[in-house]
Amino acid sequence: MSKLLALVILGIMLIQIIKPLGLPGLRQRRDFWKLAAAALAAIALTVLISHGR
Repeated sequence: MSKLLALVILGIMLIQIIKPLGLPGLRQRRDFWKLAAAALAAIALTVLISHGR
């Protein structure tokens, strides 16, 4: 699951660099780092959930 999530977030980051998404907080190309921070948190959460059982 975390590998798929990483690939999806990577794709969204590439799209953000090519053409900004226009969402609040993601209106400029240089805002792709915010997606990287969100991806890191999401992957950490999936790892905690899957290994926490």
